[in-house]
Amino acid sequence: MNRPLADIMRPNTLEEMVGQTHLLKEGSVFRNALNNKKVPNMIFYGPPGTGKTTIANIIAKQSNLSLYKLNGTSASTEDIKKVIGEIDSLFNGNGILLYLDEIQYLNKKQQQSLLEFVESGDITLIASTTENPYFYIYPALISRCVVFEFKAISSKEIEKGILRACSVLNIEIEEEALSKLALASNGDMRKCLNNLEFLTASLQNNKITLDRVNELIDKANIVYDRGEDKHFDNLSALMKSLRGSDPDAALFYMAKLLEGGDLIAVCRRLLCSASEDIGLAYPQIIPIVKAAVDSALQLGMPEARLPLANAAILLATAPKSNAACLAIDAAIEDVHNGLGINVPRQLQNTHFDGKDAKVKGQHYLYPHDFENHWVNQQYLPDDIKDHKYYVYQDNKYEQSLKEYWNKVKKK
Repeated sequence: MNRPLADIMRPNTLEEMVGQTHLLKEGSVFRNALNNKKVPNMIFYGPPGTGKTTIANIIAKQSNLSLYKLNGTSASTEDIKKVIGEIDSLFNGNGILLYLDEIQYLNKKQQQSLLEFVESGDITLIASTTENPYFYIYPALISRCVVFEFKAISSKEIEKGILRACSVLNIEIEEEALSKLALASNGDMRKCLNNLEFLTASLQNNKITLDRVNELIDKANIVYDRGEDKHFDNLSALMKSLRGSDPDAALFYMAKLLEGGDLIAVCRRLLCSASEDIGLAYPQIIPIVKAAVDSALQLGMPEARLPLANAAILLATAPKSNAACLAIDAAIEDVHNGLGINVPRQLQNTHFDGKDAKVKGQHYLYPHDFENHWVNQQYLPDDIKDHKYYVYQDNKYEQSLKEYWNKVKKK
């Protein structure tokens, strides 16, 4: 059976790796730990084809640990128990390294079954996922691991991998063909090598030309490269164009993202802009944009562009307020600083005072019992009772709220 090119070209050392320079550069925390043969429990998080499995294999070889591999899409509870059962085996005197790919597909109980052995050090865990681990992995397991983010590989780094593969295969590739093949991979080295392998199988001579690459690569695949920093530049440009009230620029960057197949990222940016940049200046915009996003996700491309275009134009031309964003960030800062630990007595969910309580009675005032449904009482904890988080901004809606409450509270 012929081995796939991606498997043949899998690096055996960290020096052969392409991409992930933020982790692998000399002197980095990650690299130093590996050089010292100290392997912590780790979670690798990032898109496919970026080297997560490869680095796990290299770590296993360097550490002299016995490597066991499971995949979350197919692993059962029994499979996990079998690995645990190998802990005291004579063949695993140096310890066990469990590489658990696609861990997000394991249920909570399966993830919990590893906790005791990860914490005791009987098993060193390296797990990988393409999803945000803080959403999909059991928190107690995350707390025992260090999370490392793997990034999509840049086109320049992928070109290095292509040239290395061409050298092994003893074939040539035109410079323009090299650039286009790398760009079309969207930061996925495995996908790139699969394309290269297909091209090699179809060669009539020993050279890959731009025409050959053009035949293989779908044009839509390279209009927009999600593997580059440009991906995040375009997302940033979309958000800033919405915030800057430029509907034309917002539509352009949104078009690039949609043509690159990134519907989800567009929807997220629009939803975020509605709350971060417009918010209280036009509160109705939040459910309107949510409805447009829901329609887009139900329709799929290319029809999804229609409700999203309406939403983008509405967001760009709407009045702006970041009051809520500034307010919640200021409140979070106080929380991080350890302020406001004790909730005022009148707000506590307690209706009985112990015999040692210095102040008897809850004394909560129910606002609906008072004129205009408001009464003056302290809500913030004592140490931050005078802190102000929300500041009314100069738009019609917020100013109307300010005017109303000023009248009520002064009265």
